[in-house]
Amino acid sequence: MKTLLTGVFVALLGALVLAGNAHFVGAPTLTIAGDTVTASGKVAGLGNVPQIHVVLSGDAACVNGGGNHPKAGNKEAFAAEGDFPVQNGKSLFALSLEAVFSPACNPPMTVRWSDLVVTVTAGDGTALTYP
Repeated sequence: MKTLLTGVFVALLGALVLAGNAHFVGAPTLTIAGDTVTASGKVAGLGNVPQIHVVLSGDAACVNGGGNHPKAGNKEAFAAEGDFPVQNGKSLFALSLEAVFSPACNPPMTVRWSDLVVTVTAGDGTALTYP
């Protein structure tokens, strides 16, 4: 009986280890070009989930050449999201987020991004966050 219970425990523990093995392959890349930020990366250890859901979020501020925020309303939170297929337990993703202000953030004003976060979730309970 003790051997049977030990075998069941080891089997359950093995299933839990396999289910919780998702990870970023390296760090996701965050590229900023003007008012757009793009996150790209690779997630592995996903098992048999069909897709991952990726959210890129952050704050953008419209600042002048002196680094000052001319109006309190020129800082906003933005987010973009998308679903990406999983093949052989791996998934590649690339997601872009654009800051759109009203009035527009035109030169000499520039967009400054902060608090950028990439979140990956899957139907099996996988949850990863970068940074």
